[in-house]
Amino acid sequence: MRPVSVWQWSLWGLLLCLLCSSCLGSPSPSTAPEKRAGSQGLRFRLAGFPRKPFEGRVEIQRAGEWGTICDDDFTLQAAHVLCRELGFTEATGWTHSAKYGPGTGRIWLDNLSCSGTERSVTECASRGWGNSDCTHDEDAGVICKDERLPGFSDSNVIEVEHHLQVEEVRIRPAVGRGRRPLPVTEGLVEVRLPDGWSQVCDKGWSAHNSHVVCGMLGFPSEKRVNVAFYRKLRKRAAKASARRSKPLGRVLLLQKVPKDQPPSRLLAQRQQHSFGLHGVACVGTEAHLSLCSLEFYRANDTTRCPGGGPAVVSCVPSPLYAASSGQKKQQSKPQGEARVRLKGGAHPGEGRVEVLKAGTWGTVCDRKWDLQAASVVCRELGFGSAREALSGARMGQGMGAIHLSEVRCSGQEPSLWKCPHRNITAEDCSHSQDAGVRCNLPYTGVETKIRLSGGRSRHEGRVEVQTGGPGSLRWGLICGDDWGTLEAMVACRQLGLGYANHGLQETWYWDSGNITEVVMSGVHCTGTELSLDQCAHHGTHVACKRTGSHFTAGVICSETASDLLLHSALVQETAYIEDRPLHMLYCAAEENCLASSARSANWPYGHRRLLRFSSQIHNLGRADFRPKAGRHSWVWHECHGHYHSMDIFTHYDILTPNGTKVAEGHKASFCLEDTECQEDVSKRYECANFGEQGITVGCWDLYRHDIDCQWIDITDVKPGNYILQVVINPNFEVAESDFTNNAMKCNCKYDGHRIWVHNCHIGDAFSEEANRRFERYPGQTSNQII
Repeated sequence: MRPVSVWQWSLWGLLLCLLCSSCLGSPSPSTAPEKRAGSQGLRFRLAGFPRKPFEGRVEIQRAGEWGTICDDDFTLQAAHVLCRELGFTEATGWTHSAKYGPGTGRIWLDNLSCSGTERSVTECASRGWGNSDCTHDEDAGVICKDERLPGFSDSNVIEVEHHLQVEEVRIRPAVGRGRRPLPVTEGLVEVRLPDGWSQVCDKGWSAHNSHVVCGMLGFPSEKRVNVAFYRKLRKRAAKASARRSKPLGRVLLLQKVPKDQPPSRLLAQRQQHSFGLHGVACVGTEAHLSLCSLEFYRANDTTRCPGGGPAVVSCVPSPLYAASSGQKKQQSKPQGEARVRLKGGAHPGEGRVEVLKAGTWGTVCDRKWDLQAASVVCRELGFGSAREALSGARMGQGMGAIHLSEVRCSGQEPSLWKCPHRNITAEDCSHSQDAGVRCNLPYTGVETKIRLSGGRSRHEGRVEVQTGGPGSLRWGLICGDDWGTLEAMVACRQLGLGYANHGLQETWYWDSGNITEVVMSGVHCTGTELSLDQCAHHGTHVACKRTGSHFTAGVICSETASDLLLHSALVQETAYIEDRPLHMLYCAAEENCLASSARSANWPYGHRRLLRFSSQIHNLGRADFRPKAGRHSWVWHECHGHYHSMDIFTHYDILTPNGTKVAEGHKASFCLEDTECQEDVSKRYECANFGEQGITVGCWDLYRHDIDCQWIDITDVKPGNYILQVVINPNFEVAESDFTNNAMKCNCKYDGHRIWVHNCHIGDAFSEEANRRFERYPGQTSNQII
């Protein structure tokens, strides 16, 4: 045996020392990633269904017993901590009300409060281990970013045993040939299992099952299928299959299919029935097929679906998604005004839930808000079932009334108002608890007809669209003439990238590559369209004032946007008339804040009659409101001693009942800053010392009634009944999640000496009927005499 040197013994000793938990009584640093939970004797796993590998109900094993976490006071910060415990980099969302199904056993944590920076969930505040007043219907879940922590050991992340589950559902057309219009509404039901797509046996298939499947695919309802037709098709397929394959000894001869066979037969013969699911029995209220009672075929099952065939469904799309060959899809309004709507969503079919009560729109409190209630909302609006029920004002906070709380739906109700609920009281709920939804939508393929090129990321670039018919499809550019924020909003929505930060008419700094042809011009959108095809444009005739690929449309998209809202009650409370001497209005005249007749006045003698009021502008969106122009292009106004970051920030108008403008004013953004903020929000913008301008989410900017230009010059207005209108961001210079709430209107009556101002409200706060009554000026109730 060869002798071992002292140096080699030293290496062995060092290695042994590193492998031990201590060396000479001193702890040694570990090079492996720290197992935070492991050091605390805890284990974590994601459970429930339907879900993806990086999402699910959070379960913790403590003292050998698995348990869950209650969703009370649960936040995204807590989700960040738990996702890191599970080996992911961060959380992208969280769920409540047992979205992934109720767990079993103990509820280990309740009222969990984390800052998001904790290294372990044990560092977060809570009621203590095992101390909870919740049920498993309140189990919390997390949605983690699909990105693992470098070097993280999975030994601490225990996945629930891999039961078979339905991951996805689709409809495959059984008949037809060539390109079919989207969305596909009828066909064979196929489910994606871990080993691929499979069909569902139709034995015992019911209308309830079809209702659930159609809801998952984005359709509000279903209709009866012509079962006899599909049976006939199956018989044809069976006969054709028998004719095509003729056994000869041990050799199987395949016959060629004649080219002149009808399309239905050609497709029928190609059907290879591969059943993976049977015994489906839904109640009809489920949001996902996995929540229904069902059975999977085992791998050794030789006889599958005896005497049956593949399940077929026929879904009914809402008018918004009804496919029509050769015609543009039109947004048809349902009979009567809707009593529910979505606000603040970055994508179609998502947003904050608002309901109409007594002619006024208000929000819904998220207490006991679940998938059943959310699905009722989604179907009522013409979408499918709900993909997510959102709480905690995830789609931004509303303003005004909160109409409903503790809504408990069975899932079968035709309207949210038919569900049992509790009327709200002032102390019950706040707008930080506004409920929201994400609905299932039909697949229309609109995102395949648009793309961005040349940008630094996938969220920006020159817009390219696909035009032409089958056999002549080509990509081209859009003329930049008149391209603005509203058009860019539609483009970003069609791309599935949320809102538009900017709509650009020139794209010099983005390389167009090989695409140089302009194929679309004259695009004009209202901002609500689902695709650019639905916007007005020149059609096949392209007319562009400036030629060249650098004068084409571009966008910068974002998942979040600001949302400005004027505090209408403050306008009504602070409105008054002032006769101001001309010698005090030189600065205002310089900034064009007076009526045109002021130019011919006998300066500095005389006065102007001004209607003054305060403006408190809130940002209720999910991104800060920032001026479009950077500081380098702000304009200094010596007279008032400040910079203008936006030339026109608000319009002030006096209108006749038929909409004729009799007086107008405008307000530049003298200084956009955070005057005040909500309790838990810090100010970020301040104009002093050439500071950054903007309005933070959860803050407001106050323009007091006693500052210059905070008025309308009504010197030339005759006595009568009028409408006072204030519009924020009137030229859509800065993108917002919702432009419909940017206008405020008040009734006012002017007798030549005094003015009555009342009934001030945000433009979309009333029902259509209430707005009609407002415009007819019904009387002087609640008048304010100034």
